[in-house]
Amino acid sequence: MSEQVEKTVELHSSVGAGMTAPLWATLTATFFYIGKLKPGPGTWGSAATVIIWYGLTRWIPFHSQTAVAILLALAVVAIGIPAATRVAQAYQRKDPQFVVIDEVAGQLITLIAIPITWKSLLAGFILFRGFDILKPPPVRSLERLPDGTGIVLDDVAAGILAMIVMQVLRHFGFLA
Repeated sequence: MSEQVEKTVELHSSVGAGMTAPLWATLTATFFYIGKLKPGPGTWGSAATVIIWYGLTRWIPFHSQTAVAILLALAVVAIGIPAATRVAQAYQRKDPQFVVIDEVAGQLITLIAIPITWKSLLAGFILFRGFDILKPPPVRSLERLPDGTGIVLDDVAAGILAMIVMQVLRHFGFLA
């Protein structure tokens, strides 16, 4: 590894106790450092996910978008839990604000099986952020799960709640 990359990894990963998070975990958990943006890193993570999903859907046929969204969400959860665990342990915090991979997973789940329009993307963004911030039951109880599991799964639950509301809005014609 080059000296510059090593310094960057050390700068962004080290803690006073001498523990470090691996670069892959730091990049994943912070969603390539989007989690370092202020204010509201979770909002930045959600916004980036909406923009990236919008861009991806330009190349994915509509009939495949639901399957791709599900697979991406599963992949993000699968890699996000161990990444969030490693970073949270390295920084000795239960749920560091700069870990935003959980917002990526929840936001993707919110947008499953939704036609991509400015209205649906905005509604999905607002609904997910609302559920993520308010954490209605049973979302809040998932935070008590250990390490990255609790960090990620409460946002997965918030994403599921937002997805249900999105499907109801779609069913009644509020989202085209």
